[in-house]
Amino acid sequence: MAALNDDLVDGGAEPAVPVWAVFGDLMAGVLGAFALILVAALGMQMELADRLKAEVQQREQAARRLQTLEQALAGPLAAGRVTLADGRIGIRGSVLFAFASDELQPEGRQLLKTLAGPLGRYLRERGEILMVSGFTDDRQVRGDSRRFADNWELSAQRALTVTRALIDEGIPADAVFAAAFGSQQAVASNADADGRARNRRVEMAPMPRPARTEAGKAAVKP
Repeated sequence: MAALNDDLVDGGAEPAVPVWAVFGDLMAGVLGAFALILVAALGMQMELADRLKAEVQQREQAARRLQTLEQALAGPLAAGRVTLADGRIGIRGSVLFAFASDELQPEGRQLLKTLAGPLGRYLRERGEILMVSGFTDDRQVRGDSRRFADNWELSAQRALTVTRALIDEGIPADAVFAAAFGSQQAVASNADADGRARNRRVEMAPMPRPARTEAGKAAVKP
């Protein structure tokens, strides 16, 4: 009988797992999860810090770029012959052209001659190119014998005229190009004469030179 009792004791249920072992496993899991959360939080913080640093650097570069451009155009800006806003050089259309014309007026040609030297040096020193953009008001070109089909064509021809004049004054042809916007992107209301006059304009904006790919290099080889 004693032997039977011993067998029952030896073959009974396994003893319970100690509480401290379960607690230890639980704490290890909690610490592991906390470590993962901490690593993720640190990673996000570092990424945010890198983004903020890059944004600050971009703003500083933009500020230096604008300051350099202001210094290059100090004379025309002081004389009120051009404007400078957000890196875009603006010239009223009436200074450059007669109404509905793409032929430069003497005053406009002289102004472009004044601008070409400083702009050329700026572009050369920074390795940038110049976009010359033409704009009109919203009044349609009229008349059976009109030279231009619409405002798009008028703004394009004016931009090309300014571009060619700058090239004639020494800016390399590969450092300047023309763009046309017609009556789009107005800077004032077209409801009155003053607003329309402000919208008839030419803008020049330096910008980074596009990177040339290997395919592009190969394409221009003779």
